Amino acid sequence: MSIELIIFFVFSSLLIISAIGVVTVNNPVKSAIYLVFAFFNSAVLWFLLNAEFLAIILILVYVGAVMVLFLFVVMMLDINISELKEGFVNYLPIGFIVFLITTGLLITFFQTQFVDVDKNIINEIKIIGDDNTKNLGYLLYTEYILAFEISAMILLLGIVSAITLTHQKNPANKYQIPSEQVNIKKEDRIKIIKDNEGDL
Repeated sequence: MSIELIIFFVFSSLLIISAIGVVTVNNPVKSAIYLVFAFFNSAVLWFLLNAEFLAIILILVYVGAVMVLFLFVVMMLDINISELKEGFVNYLPIGFIVFLITTGLLITFFQTQFVDVDKNIINEIKIIGDDNTKNLGYLLYTEYILAFEISAMILLLGIVSAITLTHQKNPANKYQIPSEQVNIKKEDRIKIIKDNEGDL
């Protein structure tokens, strides 16, 4: 057994364990930490596939920036774990069906797309040369430009949806409404009270 195959089995096993931990732990902070471990293990597997640029980007961008933001937001939010557990059993059959469908699609995809695992699709094309990053950039902006733009729109939609769902106004806070402040009249701010003798 070669050293590459040993590394693959070790880090793929760790990746599966980390992925299971992401969806099974109750604490959202621990779930985010498991996701960091999953990113690291995925980066090692990408190194084995000679996709060095993608592996480095996965560590620098996702682990270094996105996951730090996730942890910051999770720790700042007041998440009630007991409320999250309520109704979990009700959605278990639907979740199991979705899990089986997704697993079947992934198995079919990997069986049809990765017949020859010894070849690297980016280096095999060699559009520009042996530079992995240049070949990847060329493929993304030529053959896969539609999928690249669709993924960008999905990410933008996810950002807008996350902001919309988490943006809640506190009724105890006071907010300024400039349009009402500009259109205010004297009668709305000043109230003239007369005493019993008729004087102001």
